[in-house]
Amino acid sequence: MSLRTKKKGKQDGIQRYQCNECKKKFRAQRKTQKLCVQLWDEYTNRKQTLKELSKVYKKSHVWVRKRLDEHIVDMPDYLVPQPTIIVPDTTFWGRGYGVMVFRSWTLKRNIWWNEIATEKVSNYYYGRKILEDKGWTFTAAVIDGRRGLATVFKDIPVQMCHFHQLQTITKYLTRRPKTEAGKELRSLALTITKTNETTFTTAILKYENKWKHFLEEKTIIIGLKRPQYTHKNVRSALRSLKSNLPNLFTYQRYPELHIPNTTNTIDGYFASVKKKVSAHHGLRKDRRFKVISQLLREG
Repeated sequence: MSLRTKKKGKQDGIQRYQCNECKKKFRAQRKTQKLCVQLWDEYTNRKQTLKELSKVYKKSHVWVRKRLDEHIVDMPDYLVPQPTIIVPDTTFWGRGYGVMVFRSWTLKRNIWWNEIATEKVSNYYYGRKILEDKGWTFTAAVIDGRRGLATVFKDIPVQMCHFHQLQTITKYLTRRPKTEAGKELRSLALTITKTNETTFTTAILKYENKWKHFLEEKTIIIGLKRPQYTHKNVRSALRSLKSNLPNLFTYQRYPELHIPNTTNTIDGYFASVKKKVSAHHGLRKDRRFKVISQLLREG
C-alpha cells in the first residue's frame, strides 16, 4: 500500500494520510498522540486554560477540549511494589467530593488514589488491600489522627502526625488560652517535637494531678437535667493528647525505620495540586479527577 501526505490535514494541527489505492483517509497516530500530550502538559502543569490554549493553537475551545479528552491518565504501574512507609490521607474539593491518596514516604511518590464522597475508615481498608494485592508491603504508617484510622494499620508501627496533633490542641484552646490551665496545657503540647515519650507522659500525669479539681468543675445550666463540665475545651484538649499518646512517639521507638513525625510530605503536595486545579474553574467531575490524577501521578 502506497501512502502520500495530504496538506489539507494541517488545518487542525494533525497530519492526515490517504491510501493511493482505496482513497481512504486516516490520521497519523504518533503525531496525534504527541499533540495530545503537549496540550495536556500545558493544561495541567503550566495551568493554561482552554481559552489560552485556543489562542496559542488558533483553534476553538471545543477542539482543544476534544484533544485533552483523548489523553489517557493511568495509575503509576511503573513503580515496583516494595516495602515502604505509607502516608494515607484525603483532601476535599467542597462538600461531597474528595480524593484519598496513599503516598510512599520512602519513594516520595503517590502510589494509589481514589475518588470518595466521605472520608470513611473503610475506604482506607480498601486502599490498603488494593496495594497489598499488587505486592506492596508497609513497614509503618503516618496518620493525621482521623478517628479509627490507626486500626487500619494496627499490625504495623503507627505514627501520629505532630502537626495535626497541635492543630487539634489549637482548635480547643486557641493560640491564646484565657485560663492558666489552658495556657499550661498548650505550652506542654508544644514540646512534643522536642521531648521523648517518658518525659511527656510524666508531664501529662503531673498536669492532670495539678489541675484535677479545675478539670472536674461543673456548672448547672437551666434547662438541662445534668450539670455540665465548666472547662470542656481544656478537657477535650487533654483527652486528645492522652488518647493519641501511644502513637505520638512511635518514630523514636523504631529509629531503624526512619519514620517521619508529620504527614507534611502529602499535605504540602495537596496544596500544590489544589492550586493547579483551581486554575480550571467549572470542570466536569470526570475531567477534574483526570487533572488531579495527572498531578498525583507525577508526584
